[in-house]
This record gives sequence, structure tokens and C-alpha cells, in this order.
Amino acid sequence: MFTQLNPPIPVDIIDRGSGYAFAVIDYGQEHNLIWVTAINDTGEIWCAPNPKVRMHRNWTMGRMANVSGMVAPVSELTCEPAE
Repeated sequence: MFTQLNPPIPVDIIDRGSGYAFAVIDYGQEHNLIWVTAINDTGEIWCAPNPKVRMHRNWTMGRMANVSGMVAPVSELTCEPAE
């Protein structure tokens, strides 16, 4: 499924730079979402898989630092059982 984002979302693509995602492609189960993104510095259009996409900084939302590459892999996350 191809979904146009209106308005586009500012994102950082790891190893490519920041830009605006203007569409998302969903191929279904067992596939990453694909973010169709226009890169600010080069004007290139890249289709980036979900693990390479990070939300852009947003002071009002509390995302102060550049979050590129700072998210722990799912395998490193743990959940403690509720008592």
C-alpha cells in the first residue's frame, strides 16, 4: 500500500541526512515500512527502510539531541513483569 503523507514529516535518514518523508510504502507482514524521503542537502529521493529512519529534532516534543543511530535494537530491550 502506498500512502502519501500530507503534510510531509521531517526525518533523519541514517547515512543519508535529513529530509522530508512524503510517502510510506507498506508491503505487508514481515517487511519493513519504506519511507519515501526527499533529502534536504542533495535533493535526492531515497526509499529508506524503517530501521534507518529517525524522527527529526523537535524542541517542543522533547527531542533535543540528534537521535540518528541512538535507538537500541529490539533485542536489547527488556520488559520486567508486573507484580
